[in-house]
Amino acid sequence: MSSRKRVWYDEAGRKLDPGLVEELRYKRKKDPYETDDENIPVIVYFAKSMERSKVDDLIKTCHQEANNKIGNDLGMDNTVCGHLTPKMIRKIKDHEAIDRIFYDRQVTALLDIATEQIGAINVQEQSGFTGKDVGIAIIDTGIFPHDDLTKQANRIVAFKDFINDNKEAYDDNGHGTHCAGDAAGDGYQSDGKYTGPAPGASLIGVKVLDQNGSGRLSTIIKGISWCIQHKEDYNIRVISLSLGAEAYESYRDDPLAQAAQEAWHQGIVVCAAAGNDGPKPMTISTPAIDPFIITVGSAVDQNTESRSDDEIADYSSRGPTIDSLIKPDIYAPGTDIISLLAPDSELEKQVPEQIIDDYYLQLSGTSMATPICAGVVALMLEANPALSPNDVKSILQTTAPPMFDDHWGYIEAKNAVAMAQNYAHNQLEVSEAK
Repeated sequence: MSSRKRVWYDEAGRKLDPGLVEELRYKRKKDPYETDDENIPVIVYFAKSMERSKVDDLIKTCHQEANNKIGNDLGMDNTVCGHLTPKMIRKIKDHEAIDRIFYDRQVTALLDIATEQIGAINVQEQSGFTGKDVGIAIIDTGIFPHDDLTKQANRIVAFKDFINDNKEAYDDNGHGTHCAGDAAGDGYQSDGKYTGPAPGASLIGVKVLDQNGSGRLSTIIKGISWCIQHKEDYNIRVISLSLGAEAYESYRDDPLAQAAQEAWHQGIVVCAAAGNDGPKPMTISTPAIDPFIITVGSAVDQNTESRSDDEIADYSSRGPTIDSLIKPDIYAPGTDIISLLAPDSELEKQVPEQIIDDYYLQLSGTSMATPICAGVVALMLEANPALSPNDVKSILQTTAPPMFDDHWGYIEAKNAVAMAQNYAHNQLEVSEAK
């Protein structure tokens, strides 16, 4: 039997998350003698109910050596972010104020026939619901003030930039603008042809991804926290997360999944992309692994109004999750979706062949399916503002016809909105009976 001593981070147990251990292992291979002072972006969870003096001692210890700094508040209890060297991580991992240290790893950005096919046009025309005044937060690369969002009425009611701190709405990548149109474009530049499910909804742009469509876990968490803090200011009822990162461990320990779950418990419906790593099983990304929120998979609609020929997109990530939970929760069209183009953006440069009629762009992914689902949720919440996130999820799944030989079905806006209205009548009857 070998008596070789294990490396310190392999003996740390739960104190270090698997992603951080992997990064430390990589750095050790690059520098076996640990003389490299290059720091690592981290998220630090303090032990609950820890005395402030001990937390302050931990922070002081970190700041005593160069290239080490923590303390940037994420808006979540007992959680900060910063940068630490491998040497400092080893030094503080057993400090009594530490609960866990995470690697602040990168997160990446993962409508013509689609809106009509899921029944949203029928809802708009027959019921008159458009998602009016329901706030949808697009946490992404930003939102360009496209005519389909601003010309008839400026529906970008707020914009928060965690990347460059700009005050005016913009999108240097283009992904977030496409998602905004997937949910709530009104088709102004296409005479109504490319219309999202909720063309009357308000939009809140939260830029957490950079020009290249990437960001850190901590920045996404800040964006979610900001939405929770401002939900009453802008009537934020829905968050659309067309982004994700590989899930290394249970949702109970995953910081991004926990942030999304907190928004859910605060009364905000959270829709998250399943990921684009299918068709292999167990490829659901975080935060979509969380059992509370609505995880959206992508379907191929074959560019026909009929749903009978649709199928799960090959790229759409499959469950079960790392916790062996059934996911996705719902499917929506996500392949070859035509939505808004952000001019002079990275996507415009990268895929010029996908530009449609100068103002639109055709893209595929669970990134597109997710805001389409968010738009349907906005219709439901306009029909019945009293719905809780759990109500919304239950109604969506109950009204979605079982298809694709999967556990859950294909989103159906007309029936979902009708059930939301009936639910309101039932709520009123119960209230009056008391």
